[in-house]
Amino acid sequence: MLLRLRITLLDQPGSLGRITRVLGIAGADITQIVVLDRGEGRALDDITVYWPDSAPRQSLIDALESVSGVIIEGVWSTRAGPDTYPELEILKYITTAGDRALATLLDSMPVLFSADWAAAGTEKAPRRVVHSSWRAPEEVPFPADTPARPTASTLASGLHLIAAPLPPLALTLLLARADGPAFHRTEVHRLTRILEIFLTLPAVERGVARQSHRPD
Repeated sequence: MLLRLRITLLDQPGSLGRITRVLGIAGADITQIVVLDRGEGRALDDITVYWPDSAPRQSLIDALESVSGVIIEGVWSTRAGPDTYPELEILKYITTAGDRALATLLDSMPVLFSADWAAAGTEKAPRRVVHSSWRAPEEVPFPADTPARPTASTLASGLHLIAAPLPPLALTLLLARADGPAFHRTEVHRLTRILEIFLTLPAVERGVARQSHRPD
């Protein structure tokens, strides 16, 4: 299985080498390392690894915790492979998706962001879900007010969210992660850029035109 590890570690020579060595000894095959943040002598990294299905995650956590200075922010399952820019592939598919441009985007979001589900609903109450990905709940927890820009938050239940406006479509997009850490600001920034490109695609513009002619 693919796992995503989010850790903070000392930002000094040799720190990442100690991490990779410990993970290799534990049996993890590293496929990708992304530096999310660094400052004040520490770095925040996302590490994607192949981990044997039969092996307990706790042994992986124990291995990481044996490295001095490491703090584990989260360990969770991911379906995102080691591709460098998978969002470019998704945007390519969206350009030919026609009426299913929005559905294609939402179905792809959980994979791109190692999340659990995504959904889009009307901005005005009563909220109506126009499309949701696999594993989305029947009652989608849309915010009372759609934020002006993509914004991360965590509900009292522990569910991590990014809520984002889709102004031309008069919709609110919601991306959710139940397992793992809260969405980092780099993930919010990445989603912002994807949506900016998505909303300029001809397929989306055609969808807006068709929606404007539908009866309420």
